[in-house]
Amino acid sequence: MAGGYSLLDKNYADPQFGKATPGKIAMWIFLVTDAMSFSGFLLAYAVLRSSKPWPVPAEHLGIALSGFATFILICSSVSMVLSIDACKRQDRQGMLKWLMATIVGGAMFLGIQVYEYTHLVHQGLSLSHFINGNDLFGSTFYMVTGFHGLHVFSGVVYLICMYVNAQAGNYDNGRYGQLEVAGLFWHFVDLVWILVFTFIYLL
Repeated sequence: MAGGYSLLDKNYADPQFGKATPGKIAMWIFLVTDAMSFSGFLLAYAVLRSSKPWPVPAEHLGIALSGFATFILICSSVSMVLSIDACKRQDRQGMLKWLMATIVGGAMFLGIQVYEYTHLVHQGLSLSHFINGNDLFGSTFYMVTGFHGLHVFSGVVYLICMYVNAQAGNYDNGRYGQLEVAGLFWHFVDLVWILVFTFIYLL
């Protein structure tokens, strides 16, 4: 077109368009279906909260501590990006350093969640509320946060496997494809937690 350019012009085409690996496509499909599961849980929480008497979350949950855990998880997303970037630059030590920082961040988040669960049980909000379903607040809280915690634990194990492979030299010479797929999962886990923290802890 005169005075402009065509979207199909090779000079302006996205060099990554059409180059998604099967692993990346499979991860995106998994994340879309997983997002539906979290959406269902959060929607159920919203419906139950609006139709039943509901306690004030701040009176039972450690907002400040959970906010710190949220900050750690966000920082771990940044370190994951830096690890992939180091891999692209063939900086093996940088890749390992930032990947380990991501693993430590995920482990710290899980530690805080275990501490929070222990504190809630001592307050009387035990896991029996979830098992027996006799307290909707307790049941939905443990369901949503526990399901997310399972994802974080799976992500930490996943990243440890990536770290072992990285030490073995499997991602040298800029081969960052598998790290990028792992990063997609980790960023999804972080994004979901921001939504969970907002819905359950803050609203």
